[in-house]
Amino acid sequence: MNLLADTPSYQFSFLPFLVFAAELTVVTFSTIRIIFLARGMKVLAAALGFFEVTIWLFAIGQVMQNLRSIGCFLGFAGGFTLGNYLGVLIERRIALGTVVVRTITQRDAADLVRDLRSAGYGVTSLDAEGAHGPVKMVFTIVRRRELCAVLAIVRQFDPDAFYSVDEVRESRPGLHSAKRTVRGIVPSILRPSRSAA
Repeated sequence: MNLLADTPSYQFSFLPFLVFAAELTVVTFSTIRIIFLARGMKVLAAALGFFEVTIWLFAIGQVMQNLRSIGCFLGFAGGFTLGNYLGVLIERRIALGTVVVRTITQRDAADLVRDLRSAGYGVTSLDAEGAHGPVKMVFTIVRRRELCAVLAIVRQFDPDAFYSVDEVRESRPGLHSAKRTVRGIVPSILRPSRSAA
């Protein structure tokens, strides 16, 4: 490998591409690993970390051995830049984890609750007071891959409804939907209120 590294064709064509590919992989893994850590997925984060640092050692080693190669520097920088973007895209595609969807509407939420339950989602609904009078708050916890389907139900019910989506790091199993997933669980400060699976 070192003999090849001394040849001009290797330094100016193949090596920069190799460094680019290695750094792209490293930063992609790093981005996904950080997201996994933020969601409490320690085992997946540790596994990715092993491969990340192994490939990084190779990439930085090649750059340090070829400090006069502009191509290596550009390949390293390009891989770093694209790796951040690619890592976020991949994480969104695999859609791991769960989210809580909070919907606030001025309409009677009975139809929304019925539609969500019909689709197999657990629901908790509360009466609340908004800036312009009484409102209904509807909570449901879903897998991230099901988020689009839930938001479609919300928008169909009330296009003007306010909703927010937040990551759920931990939830206690208790209320189950027909799909046998944990849903309908709300923060402990809201548990005294009426809730149903």
